[in-house]
Amino acid sequence: MRTAIQIVLTISIVVLAYLLYDGIMKPIRFNREKDKRYEKTIERLKAIRTAEVAFKVENGHYTASFDSLISFIKNGNFRVVKKYGMLSDSLLQAGWTEKQALKKGIIRRDTVLVPILDSLFGKNYPIDSIRYVPYTPGIEFKLKTNTVETGKVKVNVFEASVENDILLNGLDPQLIINLNDERKKMTGFPGLRVGSVEEANNNAGNWE
Repeated sequence: MRTAIQIVLTISIVVLAYLLYDGIMKPIRFNREKDKRYEKTIERLKAIRTAEVAFKVENGHYTASFDSLISFIKNGNFRVVKKYGMLSDSLLQAGWTEKQALKKGIIRRDTVLVPILDSLFGKNYPIDSIRYVPYTPGIEFKLKTNTVETGKVKVNVFEASVENDILLNGLDPQLIINLNDERKKMTGFPGLRVGSVEEANNNAGNWE
């Protein structure tokens, strides 16, 4: 009888020890995986922001279409003015201006086309992937645009986002709920977001 009790007590101690250990490690494992997914997702949101800013420079507005955005980056070009030649010290001392040097051919300017993809991301950057949330089965970021009024001036804005429920799918549900509450208190959004369709925030990310 005593032996049976000792065995039961030993098993109970082992189970309690495991439960205690698991209780300590569960949030550690969660945060480790969350940080990994957040890091990759933030990189992609930054890429979307870079692409959107370039799109607006060329088109005068942001886009809510990943098809348009990706096509623009893959196939578009920046017009870059390159200057060749320069005014010598003696010409500068003589009072020559750049305008005069251009007329005389001492300085020459040419407009060249630079591929946007190469310029912003690099030739081999997988631009088609920026629409997809990392660590998900092909789920796209939410991409929206709007026009808001700030200081009586209408401003075109964009927003790209993903909620934690999607990004952290498969992790501990209760810890996701806790994180959502924390993120909503800190940033007003239960996930990661760049830009805002509610206000002009200079395209800031809610992790910054």
